[in-house]
This record gives sequence, structure tokens and C-alpha cells, in this order.
Amino acid sequence: MQILDLPRIKRVLDYREVIGRMREALIAFSRGECDTPMPMHLDIADRHAEVHMKSSYRRGGRHFALKIAATFPGSVGNGMMLLSSAETGEPIAFFADRGHLTDVRTAAVSAMVARELGRDDRVLGIIGTGIQARLTAAVHAAALDLERIVIWGRSQDRAERCVGEVRELVPRAVVEIASSPTAVASAARLIVTCTAAREPLLRATDVAPGTHISAVGSDSPGKQELDPSILRDASLILADSRRQCEKLGELQHAPGLLNRTVEIGEFCDRPTGFDRNGITVCDFTGLGVEDLYIAEYVYERTA
Repeated sequence: MQILDLPRIKRVLDYREVIGRMREALIAFSRGECDTPMPMHLDIADRHAEVHMKSSYRRGGRHFALKIAATFPGSVGNGMMLLSSAETGEPIAFFADRGHLTDVRTAAVSAMVARELGRDDRVLGIIGTGIQARLTAAVHAAALDLERIVIWGRSQDRAERCVGEVRELVPRAVVEIASSPTAVASAARLIVTCTAAREPLLRATDVAPGTHISAVGSDSPGKQELDPSILRDASLILADSRRQCEKLGELQHAPGLLNRTVEIGEFCDRPTGFDRNGITVCDFTGLGVEDLYIAEYVYERTA
């Protein structure tokens, strides 16, 4: 069994290639080619922490994957992935990635959605200042010709640190701190929300026509970043998984909209027409199949 540490993993990651792999993963998922169970969530209440466990196997594939990702106070993340043989169950590779592959594949899926929607935005708005915000900026910059990135966070100190790091990751863009989520929505028509919020940060009155929002943070019961009216008014609602988003994502707060929701993989496979002057929303909860595909990608490049 190979043991891959974080520096070795980072050396082989090409964000554009990962975006392409995530497209393949979501199409396979929506075609019903994968066994991807609902995530298992573990609350470590006395530490105010949460742990997510996800897995997947694509029928006919060579491997299955198991991922553990943990988040502790202060946006301290950690985790691992295990890739095993689908023929014998033998462990093939252990990824001591500290949660990095989860963060990268999440950013890659939201960047892929922006690309699939035909977005050519030069301004990216990010709500949140954790590691996901940093990678969201870096990976979107691999897919779009970004000139400006606007970031908001609850803590001014953390926002300043995040902006400083994003400037290093995306040196060609002007990176600024916004005064509020509303100010982010005023500055950008492409917005990614990546917080652990449990009440809406954006409301329908904040969002201009033609805006796309990728809601990444809501991935377990009770989390919420968007006012449900944003989803109700949207010209297109996408979800990584209808089943997961109904239980864990923004859709848990917007009952009755599931029949209007298109899975990302379905949209990539057979694009759906929508009003491009309207608001579009993508609800992300993170899929085990994404972990499988990025683990196989890294393994192929290090084997």
C-alpha cells in the first residue's frame, strides 16, 4: 500500500484536470453508474467539531474509496482518503491529505458548474474566509480569466489573512474585502458561499438578475447560507445530488422545489434550457464519487 503525504499529493494536482475529472464523476453519478451511500456524520459536540465520512464505487471500476474529513473550530480541517481494490478489498493507497483533496474537489466542482453554465465572469465573490475560500479562488482562476475577487467574512482579521493568501494564489487579480454579504452580491454576479452558517447570509433582495450562486457550505442538517426565496425565484436550480441536498443542503429549507431541481451530472450530460437573465443556484453537499475520482486521479499520477 502506498502512503501519500500532502506535499506529494499537492505536486501532482492540476486544477484544470481535476475540474474535468469532477465532470466525469458527476455524470457517472447521475447516470446511476455508482454506488454512493448517503454520508455519515459524526458530531464531536464537546469540541464543537464535525466529521464527515463518504464512500463510493463505480460499477466495473478498479477501486472503491472511503474518505474521512473533519472540521474543528477555527476552520481547522483534517482528514484522509483510502483507495482499495474492488477485486480483493486490499488497501491500495492511503492519502494523508489533511482534508486537502476534499477542499480541492469541492472547489473544482463549483468551478466546473460555472464553466458548464457558460459563465465568463471576470469578478468572483466569495462569502467565507476558510481554506475553502482560498481554494475556491485558486481553482476558479484556473477556469476563468478573473480580474477581481471580493471576499467577506465575519472576522476582519481572518478576512485580511484570507485576502493576503488569495493575492498570492491569484496574483493577476485585485483581491478586496467586502463589508457585508450584500456588498459581495453587489460587486459580483458569480458568488460562492462557503461557510458553516445556520441562517441565511444572502436574501433575494441582495441578488441581481443574471447572478449565479454556488452554495457550498450547507452540507449537514441545520446549515443554511441562502434565503429559500432565492431558490424559489431561481430560473435554474442545480444540485450535486437531489437525495443528499434534500436532507443536507439548501434544499432542506426549500421543500417543494425538488421536482424543479436538476442534478449537475444530468445538466452536463443533457443541458437544460433556462433564462440566463434570471438567477441560478447550485446546491452542493459533496459526494463520495468525487472523492473516488480525485483519489484515483492522484494515484494514477503517483503510481
